[in-house]
Amino acid sequence: MIELKELANMVDHTLLRADATKEEFQRLCQEADDYGFKMVAINSYPVAICREFLKNSKVHVGAAIGFPLGQTTIETKVFEVEDVIKNGADEIDYVINIGQLKDGNLAYIREEMKAIVNASREGGIISKVILENCYLTDDEKMAVCQIAKEVKPDFVKTSTGFGTGGATIADVQLMKKVVGNDVKVKAAGGIRDLNTALKMIEAGAERLGTSSGIKIIEEYQREG
Repeated sequence: MIELKELANMVDHTLLRADATKEEFQRLCQEADDYGFKMVAINSYPVAICREFLKNSKVHVGAAIGFPLGQTTIETKVFEVEDVIKNGADEIDYVINIGQLKDGNLAYIREEMKAIVNASREGGIISKVILENCYLTDDEKMAVCQIAKEVKPDFVKTSTGFGTGGATIADVQLMKKVVGNDVKVKAAGGIRDLNTALKMIEAGAERLGTSSGIKIIEEYQREG
């Protein structure tokens, strides 16, 4: 069984609602610090706010880029990455241009990934690529993961949590099979209990995006 501290340090504590308030972001950051979570996962605007709340903490501030649809230009996404770095982000999770992937334009997906990963590297931050698997065929998922294996972002990620479906065991296994040890896998979307979290980790996930992190940790503590 995974150790409690290790499990907590895999959690990206998430608050991506449009109506989230400063008070809620403060609570999110305090919870992440109290429970030893790896990151708070937020939209671009509150990065500076959460950076201030976490200035004396090891918890990372993570910004969602092109979120949740991915339908902004490469230049817009790169600007957003550079902006959140300036405001104190430690990590970014960006959504690929799903439409371009569906059109078979893998050259665009590669160009986009290179631009965003390079901007992240230059800023010294961690990059994660969101595939939004609920809209993709297995061949499309594998194609993006193969590009990631070449470009080497830090993570490929299953979902935004805003699509028609979230992480599945099969998707995590598939993604891990393609990227191997070159890129890590993040599972997100629908991870609401300890059993699901542990199954995702067993399948190959090394990070979990969830708004149920506290529930998962408390469930672990009760069962431990």
